[in-house]
Amino acid sequence: MNEMLKFTNTQQQYPEVKPAQSRKINFDEIYAPFDPAQAALQASRCSQCGVPFCQIHCPLSNNIPDWLKLTAEGRLEEAYAISSATNTFPEICGRICPQDRLCEGNCVIEKGFKSVTIGSVEKYITETAFTNGWVKPITVTRETGKSVGIIGAGPAGLAAADMLRRYGHDVHVYDRYDRTGGLLIYGIPNFKLEKSVVLRRQQLLLDGGIHFHLNCDIGKALTIEELREKHDSVLIATGVYQSRDIDIPDCSLDNIVPAIDYLTTSNRQGLGDKVPPYDSGVLNAAGKEVVVIGGGDTAMDCVRTAVRQGAKKVTCLYRRDRSNMPGSMREVKNAEEEGVQFMWLSAPKAFAGTKKVSQILVQRMRLMTQDNAGRQSVVPVDGEQFNLPADMVIKALGFDPEPLPVLFNAPALTTHANGTLVIHPHSFMTSLPGVFAAGDIVRGASLVVWAIRDGRDAAQAMHKHMMSNIAKGSKAA
Repeated sequence: MNEMLKFTNTQQQYPEVKPAQSRKINFDEIYAPFDPAQAALQASRCSQCGVPFCQIHCPLSNNIPDWLKLTAEGRLEEAYAISSATNTFPEICGRICPQDRLCEGNCVIEKGFKSVTIGSVEKYITETAFTNGWVKPITVTRETGKSVGIIGAGPAGLAAADMLRRYGHDVHVYDRYDRTGGLLIYGIPNFKLEKSVVLRRQQLLLDGGIHFHLNCDIGKALTIEELREKHDSVLIATGVYQSRDIDIPDCSLDNIVPAIDYLTTSNRQGLGDKVPPYDSGVLNAAGKEVVVIGGGDTAMDCVRTAVRQGAKKVTCLYRRDRSNMPGSMREVKNAEEEGVQFMWLSAPKAFAGTKKVSQILVQRMRLMTQDNAGRQSVVPVDGEQFNLPADMVIKALGFDPEPLPVLFNAPALTTHANGTLVIHPHSFMTSLPGVFAAGDIVRGASLVVWAIRDGRDAAQAMHKHMMSNIAKGSKAA
């Protein structure tokens, strides 16, 4: 314990962040890595409390105090072993998890001394592990003879694939896109998660014997019934990608675009793809007055991407105030430093323009009592409206599931009213025998860390199901 409890005389320190003026001209990650002395010192601030609220509020129940103590003592290989035991992708979570809302936000020393910089230490541990060759591909000592098909190569699908392969199953991942990673590749900008980090992990999965079938649209290239015939179990981990719309006048004007289309186009361009909507300027913010509607992490990704594309001006409209934003406060701060203007308590009432949007009629809002989610509801303020110029409007209003029973031609696949799949709460099995589901397609749009958790839990349930039927040798059908 001599290395710990230093929060009383050691201040909180994050890794050095690039100045706003230099970072907003490119898409590079904005945080420098910790050096060994910094990481050890920040890890030593952990109080090693008896009830670690950081671990309790981590969706993966990461053993955070343990690997902080090992980092403070310089025992980094052991720290990585503990970190990776509960987290399939610690190098990703260390970069993109909203730690200010999860582990760091619930650190017991937060009130008087500011939290331990958990996410930055996690990233440091994992990058040190990669540098030193401690991160190895999956090694299977005994094959089970069972085959698994996973629909979706996003975080839930990849986390499940990793665990199922470690159990010894033959794992095949199907995805309609041309790269693995899902939103990790196409949704999250490079300044938060460089694509080389995702591709490095993909190579480890390939080296571990996981098979990827890309450009494979289930329901078209293969039916779900064909997958059930091919595999002993099937996991649906498609995520949710159907953008929510807003029902106000003139929503169909040109240059009003969904966030997922905008971010995917930007990420594809950064990957070196030829992207006509970007090259033609349709999904390129350069020189435009851009307005992003929404207050979550996707909205923050959009405003910060627009800045880097060279937008003339970037404004974020959010109907509640700053304290009620669902997104990370750290991301809001980064956006403000990069020149984004926030209009709190403001909601779009109508769009205007000839063919293309030229301005938004904005309605001022007022906070009322808390709603069922614990946030304050809002109502319009009578007579308080104004016009806001806009050459491009990005709708970052959240995502809903696509109609999978229709897309998969599987009417027996039961869904909730909102389109998410119905599963048994313990077995993760859907209404189709041998077909399981995990991640946002069950939970609704959520965090990457929750998708990883769901994928791991579903993999355990699938393994138990297959091994209980191993004597029968039956397929999912």
